Amino acid sequence: MSEWDTVTKIGSKVTGGGSQRETVVKGKGALNAAQRSGAIVGTEKKFATSNAANKGGVEGQRLTKVDRSDDIVAPQKVSGELGAAIRNRRSKDGPYKMTQAQLAQKVNAPANDIKTLESGEAIKNQALLNKVCRVLKISPKTGLPLDDK
Repeated sequence: MSEWDTVTKIGSKVTGGGSQRETVVKGKGALNAAQRSGAIVGTEKKFATSNAANKGGVEGQRLTKVDRSDDIVAPQKVSGELGAAIRNRRSKDGPYKMTQAQLAQKVNAPANDIKTLESGEAIKNQALLNKVCRVLKISPKTGLPLDDK
């Protein structure tokens, strides 16, 4: 018999060979069940997925320590003085007298945003603040009227 007469089968449908096929379990329960049954168990930590393995620099990401800070920084809020200036300018008689709903409609924002802006409890949204100050013609930094100069 020559070497051309022998057949080598490769793949999962190969019959014979008395060893069990290697399986992957995804979960703590399945791992514990395999250990209880007496099966040979080997665990490996998988670091990279197929997509991440194709990208360069994955190794450096794993080795880099993330600087974690325990400080929780509160978001910057609109000052009470600026909120009061907006409220005073809007409620005074003259060309800028309007309700919160009317001002909200002019700046294309919900009326609730104008309410929180005037109360000084709003998280600083510079785009909304600039729109409101442009409509009321006041300074977005100081709240002083721009047309009374």
